[in-house]
Amino acid sequence: MRRITRTVDVGGVKIGGGNPVSIQSMCNTDTRDVKSTVEQIKKLCEAGCEIIRVAVPDMEAAQAVGEIKKQIEIPLVSDIHFDYRLALECIKNGIDKVRINPGNIGERERVKLVADAAKANGVPIRIGVNGGSLEKELVTKYGGATADALVESAMGHVEILDSVNFLDMVVSIKVSNVSVMLDAYRKFSEKCDIPLHIGVTESGTEYMGTVKSSIGIGTLLSEGIGDTMRVSLTADPVKEIYLAKDILRVLEIRNDGVEFVSCPTCGRTQIDLIKIANEVENHLKNVDKRIKVAVMGCAVNGPGEARDADIGIAGGKGECLIFKKGTPLRKVPETTAVAELIKEIEKL
Repeated sequence: MRRITRTVDVGGVKIGGGNPVSIQSMCNTDTRDVKSTVEQIKKLCEAGCEIIRVAVPDMEAAQAVGEIKKQIEIPLVSDIHFDYRLALECIKNGIDKVRINPGNIGERERVKLVADAAKANGVPIRIGVNGGSLEKELVTKYGGATADALVESAMGHVEILDSVNFLDMVVSIKVSNVSVMLDAYRKFSEKCDIPLHIGVTESGTEYMGTVKSSIGIGTLLSEGIGDTMRVSLTADPVKEIYLAKDILRVLEIRNDGVEFVSCPTCGRTQIDLIKIANEVENHLKNVDKRIKVAVMGCAVNGPGEARDADIGIAGGKGECLIFKKGTPLRKVPETTAVAELIKEIEKL
C-alpha cells in the first residue's frame, strides 16, 4: 500500500499525495553553459525525464537559471550548498524547486530568508541529506553514517523549516550503502508525511549502479515508500531515465512504454540470441506503446512460453518464427528477424 504523503507542486509536477512517482535526473553539464545544458535537458525529456536538476556553484550559474528556464518545458531544480544567496538568486530567476540542507547554509535568519522567498514564489524546498556530508557531530554520535544518524539529520533540517513556518518540502536521504539507505528511508517514513525523493547515491557505473539502484529503489517502491526518484549512474544521464522507467514498469507502478522479455540461452538455441535481443531492446527504448515484446531462443517452446506477448520472435536453425499472442505468423531468416519484428511492432 502506498504511503500517504502531503502534495508538493514542483513547476506543475505534483509529488506525493498519491500522484504518480515522478522521474528525475541531474545535468552533468556546466550550468553556466546554457546552450549545452539546454541541449542535454531536451535529450533527457525525450527519454522521459520529468524533473531536472542543475548544479549551482556560483552566482553566474544562478543567473543562468533564468535563461535555461526560458528554453525548457519541464520543472528545473537548483542544487545549492552553503551559500543562501545562490538560492535567493535562483528563486528570483524562476527556479521551480531548491535543493539545500538548511543546516549547512548558516544562521537561522538565512534559512528564513530562503524560506520566505520560496514561499512567496511558490517554490518548494528539497532537503537533501547525504551520507558523505553528514554533520560531524552525528557521525561521532553514531559512529558513522548510520540510518539513525541520517534520519536525525533529516529531522533536524525539517525542524528548521518548520520553525520558520515552511511546510512545502520534500526530503531525500541518500547513501551508497543499500542496506543503510533502505533502513533510513523506512525509519523516516514512519515519522511524518513529507514526500520522499528516493535513490542510491554514488551507486557506481552503469552495471553496478543498475544493480544497486534496482534493489534499493525497487525495494522501497514495492513497500509503498517513495514519491519521486532519481537513479544515479556514472554514465550518460539518459541511461538513468531508461532504468528508472524500467524499475517502475517491472513493479507495475507505471504501465507506459514497452515490456520486453527474452529467454536465457541454452543448448537448443541456434541463433545469435544475445545479439538479436540487444538490438530489439535498444529499438524499444524509444517506442511509446503499451505492449509486451518477446525474443525467445527456441521455436519449440518460445511461442508457448511467451503466449501473452503482443508480438515476438522465436529462434530456429538460421531462421526465426514471428508470433503474435502465441500464434505463429511467418518464418523469416535470422538476418532479417529484427527488421521484420520491428515492422510488426509498428503495426500494433
